[in-house]
Amino acid sequence: MSLSAVSRVFCRSAFRFQQINKLRNVHAVNKVSICNTQPFRRTSTCRFYSTEVESDDPRTFTDTEWEKRLTPEQYSVTRERKTEEPFSGNYLNHFEKGTYHCVCCDTELFSSDAKYDSHCGWPSFTEAYGTKNGDESTSHILRRPDNSIGMIRTEVICKNCDAHLGHVFDDGPEPTRQRFCINSLSLKFKSYRP
Repeated sequence: MSLSAVSRVFCRSAFRFQQINKLRNVHAVNKVSICNTQPFRRTSTCRFYSTEVESDDPRTFTDTEWEKRLTPEQYSVTRERKTEEPFSGNYLNHFEKGTYHCVCCDTELFSSDAKYDSHCGWPSFTEAYGTKNGDESTSHILRRPDNSIGMIRTEVICKNCDAHLGHVFDDGPEPTRQRFCINSLSLKFKSYRP
């Protein structure tokens, strides 16, 4: 095949891909895929073609998507900042070795090594997973002020997906003096594998 023939084939292919992209862009306005009429979130465009890609960033999920992914109780706690009933959570008296992950995005949040029985009605931890010498910058939690019920508290949220986890108080045991009071419904447990 001559160089000019290769060039013609390449130009025709590029033109076809451009036409497909234009057609997809028209359909993207309506948020419908031309392939399967299912809604899609983002179109990733390359030089000659585009593909529909599901977004993996949990911060982009809509309330409807969270409602599909979570039980009504999990949604209420993690997305609407509610609190589960005291002494009702699955992980209150749970002391198996492992890590507690975010129920929304599976990020590691707390280790069983930091868990203790505070008798407060919710699972309690002395520090977040990844904390080094009191520095939480490498952990997967964030703290933010919460004055929602007329009390001054510090809310704990997942750094990866903004899920409400619970609250942290300064009445825990030494050496951290921290009591992370966390809803069981915001957690899922993974045991250590030998």
